[in-house]
Order: sequence, then structure tokens, then C-alpha cells
Amino acid sequence: MKQSKREEEDSTLPWQHPKRAAEDPHAKKLVKTLLESPTYVMAEEDTEFLKSSVARGVRLELDYLKAETKMDEYGIEHVIVVFGSARIVEHKTAMQKLKAIQKKLADDPQSKELLREMYTAERMVEKSIYYEDARIFGSYVGNCGKGSSDNRIILMTGGGPGIMEAANRGAYDVGAKSIGLNIKLPHEQFPNPYITPDLCFQFRYFAIRKLHFINRARALVVYPGGFGTLDELFEILTLVQTRKTDPIPIVLVGKSYWHKAVDFNFLVEEGVIVENDRQSFIYAENAAEAWEYILAWHKKRKHPLLHEGEKSGKSDGNGQIESEDTFNC
Repeated sequence: MKQSKREEEDSTLPWQHPKRAAEDPHAKKLVKTLLESPTYVMAEEDTEFLKSSVARGVRLELDYLKAETKMDEYGIEHVIVVFGSARIVEHKTAMQKLKAIQKKLADDPQSKELLREMYTAERMVEKSIYYEDARIFGSYVGNCGKGSSDNRIILMTGGGPGIMEAANRGAYDVGAKSIGLNIKLPHEQFPNPYITPDLCFQFRYFAIRKLHFINRARALVVYPGGFGTLDELFEILTLVQTRKTDPIPIVLVGKSYWHKAVDFNFLVEEGVIVENDRQSFIYAENAAEAWEYILAWHKKRKHPLLHEGEKSGKSDGNGQIESEDTFNC
């Protein structure tokens, strides 16, 4: 026999139904107001609360944990970090931009703005060699260890275009996974297409992004770049200088560029850094030099980056990947 509504209410727990209208005709309206109140929403579902200033500590923790949990899941122990300009593009793209400006300049040869744009475009054509070099470096990291399916050592970039794209692309070329740490900015942006989908993260806070860059880093390779690149470079140089983190091999690729961009010798001469600080990094001209130095640096300190018999990631010239034991380091 079907129970009446009153009988059903009597058989449930007291809090499973609102106060009866027979007891108070205003109760239903009052309860409705309570249920619609923002404070009644569970904290984990209250987006307004989670975005508030008082919940910043929670957001910082979530920013860290989401990426950390996924990297643990993939068994990632070490990362090789690559920084560099988002504006340096591959050669064909740089040439297309230069030709487009040259065409405009032909119609307005006295334009100072176009002349300035052409000068910049010519510099970008010259620097496009670094895009291809970063792509090669990415392939070295992707191929090292037990091969492209090995996640113990993996490439990490800032996830954007330019040099970051090139490095991720190099790992992608050899079928290896790689990480991209994107940052939420006020304007629309897109990650580069060569990051492994499960390892493409977007951070709210620069501080947490920086923490992940250094947390598993076993080497830092820095290509020519601007403010963002310099920021990340000096962040890590400062952590090493102040002994807040253990030393790692730091390689600046493109000696001529870096000599003009930052005069480290001048800083030593002026006494604002010491020679030992200057020795915390080296210059290299290409991916092969950078990778060889990284492997040698770790081997010299008796904690090799690669295990015995694992692949170095670098081809021997015949399409075969050299083992760490035979690699010249």
C-alpha cells in the first residue's frame, strides 16, 4: 500500500525534509533563501570563494599539486629545462616575415618604422638557427635513457611558441613525451602543439611555475631570449649562488648573443658578483656541445645522469643512438 507524503516524511531522518508548512507557513520561503545563499555552497564548489583573496593559499597549493601529481603518475624523476625567446621562429617563417616587410618597404622606402621592422626581421632570420638547434636538443633529451618511451628523464619548457616550441617539437619528433608549463596571462594564448597532452599544464602563479622548473631540474639550457628568459635564468642563478638549491649544469647557447645581452665579466670587475658565480654556467654554440657538457658535468660528480648502458640520445651519424658509455663526455 502506497505511503502518504506525511507517512514518508515520518519514516525519514528529521533533516531530510524542510519544516512543514503546517508548523510554520513561512518556513518554506525561509529555507529557500538559505539554500540559495552563497555561504551554503560547499567550499570546494564555491568558485567565488576559491577565487577570493582569503583562499589564495589554497589556490597556491592546488596550482602545485595538480602538476606534481600528474608528473608522479608518469614516473618523471628528472627534467632538462629549456628556456628561450617565444619570438624566435623557424627559418621559413622568419623569411616570410622578412619578405613581407621588404615588399611594404618597396612602396614606402623612407618609412622609418618599416626600416626598423626590417632590421628586427633580419635579426630574427639570423636567430632562426636557434629554433632548429633547440629542436635538435629536444630530440637528444627525448631519445636518452631507455629511449623515447622512458619517462625517467624528460624535457620541460615554458610551453609557449618559439624556442619552447622547438624543444618540445624535438622530443615529439622522436616519439618522446615532454612537459609544457604554461602561465595564465590577461590576454588569450595557446600552448605549442608538440607538448604531451597529459603533461601540458597551465599555472595561475609564476611562483609555482618557477618551483616546478627547478624541483626536478638536472640541467638548464638557455637560448637567446628577452625578459622572460632572463627572469628564469637569473632566478636559478640566484638560487645556486645563495645555496638554496644544489648546483646544476647551466648552459647559455649562443656565446655572441649572451656576451652582448649580459656582461658577466663586467659584474665580476665591479665586485657585485665573484668569479665563482661566473663559473656557475658555461657558453655553448649548439645542442651537441650543451648536451655533452651536461652529461660530463654529472659524470664528473659521480652521479651520472644516465645509467650504465643507457642511450645518450645523440646519434652517431649513422642513425644509431650512442650509449652513455661510448658518448664522448
